[in-house]
Amino acid sequence: MSVRVPVVEAITKANDELARLNRARLDSRGILGLNIMASPGAGKTSIIECIVPKLSRDLRVGVIEGDIATSFDAERAAAAGATAVQINTGGSCHLEAQMVSQALDQLPLDALDLLIVENVGNLICPATFALGTHQNILVASVPEGDDKPYKHPRMYRGVQVLIINKVDLLPYVRFDIERFRRGVNALNEGVLTFEVSCTTGAGMEALVDWVRAEAAARRAGAVQT
Repeated sequence: MSVRVPVVEAITKANDELARLNRARLDSRGILGLNIMASPGAGKTSIIECIVPKLSRDLRVGVIEGDIATSFDAERAAAAGATAVQINTGGSCHLEAQMVSQALDQLPLDALDLLIVENVGNLICPATFALGTHQNILVASVPEGDDKPYKHPRMYRGVQVLIINKVDLLPYVRFDIERFRRGVNALNEGVLTFEVSCTTGAGMEALVDWVRAEAAARRAGAVQT
């Protein structure tokens, strides 16, 4: 006789409940939550460094940095002007809602308008675990190659926003952007996409304008409720 033990189902169900509580904490204060995911080296932290100084002109920005070890990324986010908290996962390849909940306890939520969560660099596990943020953002960088949507469909299917980073390298590396777009559209047709470069600044203003608009809508919704 076999016995079915739904361990994974139980884990994800508990995580989803904590994620709902995290979302409620953000919603009650009108804070926009963004979950940024990518493979290692795609440029998540560099993008945060580029947009936080611009956003900080009219938004109070908090950042939760997830990494296996070190506080380097949190230090970079703080230097850019954000209130930053570091989560060291101790080897885990993704953030979970419980980790984010503990980090929220360390942030001055009543003094924030925007929360950016930088997930652990990984294109597999982060797609499974909700954190309580409002938008899932994937950063894909040109040097990674144009085959990533085909190799990691779950990640590309589950995001609301796609950032194509390091577009300044397009003339120098083998990256067929049309093939890449076809793969993305097959999984997530019409996904909001920004093409950016942290080196040249290309595309950053459009990204910043979108974040501002989303944050304003979130604040307005909190005031109405």
